Amino acid sequence: MAMMAKMRSLAPAFIIGVGVIFVLFMIISDSNIMEVFGLRTNNVGSINGVKITYQEFNKAMENERENLKQQSGKDVPDEDNDQFRDQVWDALVTQTLLSQEIKKYGISVSDQEIRDIILSPNPPEFLKRSFIDSTGKFNRQLYLNALYDPKNSQALIQAEDYIRQNQLTQKLQSMLLASITVSEAQIKRQFIDQTVKMNDQYALVSLSEFPDANIKVSDDELKNYYNQHLDKFEIKPQRKLKYVLFPTVPSSEDSSNIKMNLENIIEQTDNDTTTFKTLVEQFSSMPYSVDTLSISAFPASISNQIASAKPGSIVGPAASNEGYVLYHVIGSVPSKEEMVRASHILINQYGDDAKNLEEAMKIYDQLQKGADFSTLAKEYSKDPGSAIKGGDLGWFGKGQMVPEFEKAAFSGKIGVVQKPVKTNYGYHIIKVTGKSDTKYIVEKLVNPIKASAGTKDQLLSNAKDFSYLAKKDGFDKEAKLMNYIVRETPTFTKDAYFVPGIGVGKSITDFAFNNSLNSISDALRSSSGYVVVEVSDVINEGVKSFDQVKNQIKPEVIKEKKYELAKKVAEQIKSKINGDLTQATSIDPKAIVNQTGEFTNSGSIPTIGVDYSFSSKSLELPINKISEPIKGERGYYLIKVLSRTPFDSSAYNIQRNSIRDNIIQQMKNSFFSEWLAKLKKDADIVDNRSQFYGQ
Repeated sequence: MAMMAKMRSLAPAFIIGVGVIFVLFMIISDSNIMEVFGLRTNNVGSINGVKITYQEFNKAMENERENLKQQSGKDVPDEDNDQFRDQVWDALVTQTLLSQEIKKYGISVSDQEIRDIILSPNPPEFLKRSFIDSTGKFNRQLYLNALYDPKNSQALIQAEDYIRQNQLTQKLQSMLLASITVSEAQIKRQFIDQTVKMNDQYALVSLSEFPDANIKVSDDELKNYYNQHLDKFEIKPQRKLKYVLFPTVPSSEDSSNIKMNLENIIEQTDNDTTTFKTLVEQFSSMPYSVDTLSISAFPASISNQIASAKPGSIVGPAASNEGYVLYHVIGSVPSKEEMVRASHILINQYGDDAKNLEEAMKIYDQLQKGADFSTLAKEYSKDPGSAIKGGDLGWFGKGQMVPEFEKAAFSGKIGVVQKPVKTNYGYHIIKVTGKSDTKYIVEKLVNPIKASAGTKDQLLSNAKDFSYLAKKDGFDKEAKLMNYIVRETPTFTKDAYFVPGIGVGKSITDFAFNNSLNSISDALRSSSGYVVVEVSDVINEGVKSFDQVKNQIKPEVIKEKKYELAKKVAEQIKSKINGDLTQATSIDPKAIVNQTGEFTNSGSIPTIGVDYSFSSKSLELPINKISEPIKGERGYYLIKVLSRTPFDSSAYNIQRNSIRDNIIQQMKNSFFSEWLAKLKKDADIVDNRSQFYGQ
């Protein structure tokens, strides 16, 4: 206690300052000033009456964001913000509920316990990690010096709080899990399942022996099944939505701005001595690297510039799948991998092979007379991906094209149009436009093209305008007038995290389940952009009617009847074979007689597959005695256990403790997860985050 007091006394001014700020914050929070004036609440939600303020939630997000930065070196991408916010909220809910349970059970952690943990020979990893020397050893003296250094008092207080919360949670878990025990029978059974090996002979009367068409099922039988299995046909509340989506995609202006920024960077390199590596570290979305790339790795628009660039040149900016890219060409090296660039015109649209060849030859003749390849490709080629680009396929290596096309391309001369080449796709008129056996050493600066704040504001404005007019004039009518595409989701439940077609957005599911049929929303935010929705279908909780599920029930009833028939045949076989399973086919020619080979009760059975009914019964049956009919996955079995290894008591004594520990750990994990899930389900959780973040 004295040492803990001494540690705390190192920074009295800090403690007083935090105390004053905390008191002021509590006064402001409790006053609910915004609610008094009829404005939006300052709380993003509450958990069993405990209010979570906007400031608290933002602070939790900032802390977690900082933790992620330290671990990965990267910030949370904009497109993942909604998912990140959900994860932080779930963690906050969990933390608050656990704190409430800790208080409920009167669990506490003393200063002495914290002191013992901090000063133990092996303190927590997060405290040790800064005091590991170059040999990997913990420098305890350096650690103790840091503990008593007044400059570290704030960090020490934070460490104490973290350890206290961790110990409180561990004590709660220990209390909840104290009653979990495992019996000797459970340990022994798992050992047997894993180690005892069996070898069986069996006769199978398969369900496939009885065609569905031969099984007659009455409506009364279907209704009996329905009444006995009503729980299978329960309906959760569900909704459908019509929606107009305003996706968050970059505008042409956003693209131009990114390109302009990179052009400015090029100018900067002309005016000072800044290295390209420094520019990458300052401006690139991707970490710095030096890569050796084949010509096919570059955007087609600049591949010729790369090929002719002198060492030290900067090429770009060029549009790519990553965004706009600048390449700093360091040099080049020979490559054993030859690359070809080619254009083609694909002809396959005239009904038969002879006609396609005839038309391909006509186009080839036009090209021989000087017609423009690009123009004819755009007009005639049936390869839409390349036709729009004048037939250009870009650069490719061997193994990327069908053999006939590859042979023509790699053997063709640059600039020469070849006669039509036939492949499975049709006839190709090929023109080789480049060849390369060189790789290029480059540095790369990447700027992804993202929607700007201005673009997002405009999308939101468009969505708000549509919402206003749709509420006034009708959803479908206004969408048609404004040339917006109306889509409809499939049905979804209230706990759906992702709404098909729309994306992630809690405010969307909240609106769907808190409003009536044909209600139209304001502009809502989803992971895909902004959306305006109309509730198009409301399915309330209940049970599906018999008529709705009649066709679904019929296969199940037919299967039950097949099992009954299979059991009768299996009983008949047993009564007539006098202990010889090989005689089963003389009673039923369709019966399957086979032997398994060795197997255990914890895996797949040779010749059968996974069937725990079969394997567990094999553990119990006497050796060399035919069983009664046993229901399995494929039908009914008659089983004769030919051999079974004995229980190995020596091995059991060696493995017993580890098996027990594994079972207990599995039981603890399962129990705590289920306990926490029930705690969340039963809690009174109010989530108002959509009012602040537009989720």
